[in-house]
Amino acid sequence: MTIELIAYGAFFLTMALSFAIICLGLNVQWGQTGVFNVGVSGFVAVGAYTSALLTTPPSDAHLGGFALPIALGWIAAALASALVSFVIGAITIRLRSDYLAIATFGVAVAVQLCALNLQPLTGGPFGIGFIPRPFSELAGRPLAFSLLNLGVLILLVGGLYFFLQRLARSPWGRVLRAIREDETAARALGKNATLFRLQAFAIGGGIMGLAGAVQGHFIGFIAPDNYQPILTFQVWAMLIVGGSGNNRGAILGAIVVWGIWAASAAMIGAVVPADQQARAATLQIVTIGVALCVILLLRPRGILGELRVVSRHLDARPRDAASAAPTKEVSRAERS
Repeated sequence: MTIELIAYGAFFLTMALSFAIICLGLNVQWGQTGVFNVGVSGFVAVGAYTSALLTTPPSDAHLGGFALPIALGWIAAALASALVSFVIGAITIRLRSDYLAIATFGVAVAVQLCALNLQPLTGGPFGIGFIPRPFSELAGRPLAFSLLNLGVLILLVGGLYFFLQRLARSPWGRVLRAIREDETAARALGKNATLFRLQAFAIGGGIMGLAGAVQGHFIGFIAPDNYQPILTFQVWAMLIVGGSGNNRGAILGAIVVWGIWAASAAMIGAVVPADQQARAATLQIVTIGVALCVILLLRPRGILGELRVVSRHLDARPRDAASAAPTKEVSRAERS
């Protein structure tokens, strides 16, 4: 029983950390830059299908089947999703708030419909199976298999966290926050806001694609139904609960919300009759919504609210002001 609990805990954390990667990508777009992306599921799907097509064995059911190593599939997934994000961003990035949200939502729906209907390319509604899983030779030993996969996710999330923290503290990251807070002022200081927003959109999309590949290889199967708008809702809830603009908050929010999701599923399975569980599954969404409201009432900025960085003194050189080194940190509440 103890071994089974440890194996399940490792499985739970592995899934939660895969969502944390998506949250980190969304945090680059929204938390750092203020780009309102409601098409998260589409970019995750691009990465998942790219890696699956490159790493699966040959098949007559879909294009691809090149049986490449998993690591190459993950790299290709991130690059493909970043490229798609860049192209879409180049068309839509000048839109603002709700207009950009509608555009990105449309992109996600289009990607999901392509995955559903382009059967020679994606396997259509049957999806893609036989996706190689890391450490598959240990699949018969659940504890070792789960712990090793968890170790890979910890290393991956830790590396991304370190990279994004350094990026956020760099002059480039400070320009992103300047654009988020007051784009007009950033433009007045000589910053190309459109280019910086596009860069952040592409980087965030690439991270989401990487997460899609990781999830696909961990589960071993992907299908269009995995990339419904509910995925976007989950990720946004995770980021808001954890604290938008805070990378640690993005990781914590993913773990908390995924825990609520898993606990509500277990509760439904224990209480609701088997023939009604499919319909009762919508209660999971209600549970997440209620938890989101409660947490935001108690912690309006999320569990780990962002620390805003402001400067005591203005730089006399206008073009360098947006990237000046910070000298004081205050919370959002203090700033407002």
